[in-house]
Amino acid sequence: MLLSIANTNTAQPWYQTLPAVALDYKVHIDAGKEDCYFQYVNAGATFYVNFQVVRGGDGKAGFVVRNPEGLIVHMYQWLPNSDYQEIVKNAGYYCICINNQFSRFASKLVNLYITVIRYDEWNNYSRELEELNLSVENFTTAIINVERNINEMLQTQHLSRSKEARDLNLLLDNNFYVQTWSIAQIIAIMVTTTIQVYFVRKLFEVKPSRYSRARI
Repeated sequence: MLLSIANTNTAQPWYQTLPAVALDYKVHIDAGKEDCYFQYVNAGATFYVNFQVVRGGDGKAGFVVRNPEGLIVHMYQWLPNSDYQEIVKNAGYYCICINNQFSRFASKLVNLYITVIRYDEWNNYSRELEELNLSVENFTTAIINVERNINEMLQTQHLSRSKEARDLNLLLDNNFYVQTWSIAQIIAIMVTTTIQVYFVRKLFEVKPSRYSRARI
């Protein structure tokens, strides 16, 4: 699992050497809780994180990002969605916290999207090829531009999917709410009508008196 709590293991994780890492998770945050996740980011890499509340309560949650030094680089905000991007100077584990402490009863389903792109890796490939007396400047520039465009498209697609999932869940919740209240109101009307008919019949009901029975 790439998105994991930082540990003290001295061995370098295999994903730290990758030129690009993209993570897309749906996480469940219980009511009154805060969950934090850690992602390693290389120096010089472009770090991007986005969160979107898909379902639950008022559709909002707290979101905060801390750098490897423990400083808050994205201030806490109670929003339905938010994102943060930075070109990292010092390598280390970034802390992403999703807070649901203001919600006493409703849990939240949150879509979390993280990318770590190391554009400098393309320059390393270029130098290696130049040592072989190959001119790849144009090729490398084109590859870098393609990589940037692909990354931007992936971010846009992720936002679109998150909004679509949020709208679908909102529609389903509203449909359930309308159906439940409609059935409750129908039952209430039927019970009220039955009671009214019963009491109206009671008003017109004539009971024989003792004198009428004596004459007979």
